[in-house]
Amino acid sequence: MARIYNFSAGPSTLPETVLKQAQAEMLDWQGSGMSVMEISHRGKHFSTIAAELESDLRTLLGVPDNYKVLFLQGGATAQFSHIPLNLLRGKTKACYVNTGAWSVKAAGDAARLCEVVISASAEAHKFTLIPPEKDWLLDSQAAYLHYTSNETIHGVEFTGVPDAKGLPLVCDMSSNILSRPVDVSKFGLIYAGTQKNMGPAGVTVVIVCEDLLGEVDAKLPDVFNYAEQAKNASMINTPATYSWYLVGLVLKWLIAEGGIAAIEKKNINKAASLYTAIDTSTLYSNPVRPDCRSRMNIPFVLSDAGLEKAFLQEAEQQGLMELKGHRSIGGMRASIYNAMPIEGVNALIDFMAEFERTH
Repeated sequence: MARIYNFSAGPSTLPETVLKQAQAEMLDWQGSGMSVMEISHRGKHFSTIAAELESDLRTLLGVPDNYKVLFLQGGATAQFSHIPLNLLRGKTKACYVNTGAWSVKAAGDAARLCEVVISASAEAHKFTLIPPEKDWLLDSQAAYLHYTSNETIHGVEFTGVPDAKGLPLVCDMSSNILSRPVDVSKFGLIYAGTQKNMGPAGVTVVIVCEDLLGEVDAKLPDVFNYAEQAKNASMINTPATYSWYLVGLVLKWLIAEGGIAAIEKKNINKAASLYTAIDTSTLYSNPVRPDCRSRMNIPFVLSDAGLEKAFLQEAEQQGLMELKGHRSIGGMRASIYNAMPIEGVNALIDFMAEFERTH
């Protein structure tokens, strides 16, 4: 069969070499006579997979020794409530910056557990920009400051790390983790679902400073308690073993590609090429302010909305899939995560030019 170019926002495309390795090891992982799906999470074989997974992630991100790395279940959405449950530490307020659909949802879930202070919001601008930091309102009595580094739906991305003014900084990096270098030491907690840049769905990475752990309500179940998960190597219950294995393969692929610095150069090139094609067109446009544009998720609209159906149909005929925009905002969206090759982006650009010429 022929492989297509998958521009889905997640679950997203995976490196072909990773898929081929997983295929080759499906029935027999490294001479064990078992598939990874059959290996006990308490056995020596899986212990090797788990240890390499954490070690490779620490290496790629430069995670300091005083941070715990957890591999949890429930998706990043589960962390919207787990974060206040673990990080309030006796306080009653938390600060949130709303830059799109996912940060709004995170704030909404937190509001069920504490008083949420909206430090800044781009809602009045239809989430097409990031509010200037000088205008943010931070409450010194808050437990932490939360933001989303890349908004998958609206295509807005932070280019740097905000100044939390002494508050522990919490970041949802689900859709741009491992796509650009980041100084983990500036954060109290980083979390990310793996189904965009790190592997298949089923795993959520939480990287948390040890100083923030341990002071939780005694009624909090252990499975939701970061400190207890850290003590149990994220295995209080049976983890998503096969997803852990696949995430590990993706990390090794990224290391072989030259690491985050190398992949960032490719991401810059891919995004610049696609934005140039959009900006020089009379048919396509991107609504996001240029200095806030995402490298990972690029939404665009057609000046004639009546052509959208034809665009999607003809794109699929060319093997360009999952380009329909999120139902909440419409239009188109091309998600070009780490594993999307430049050939896929160029194929999309060529198709867009031909579609514009013929329509």
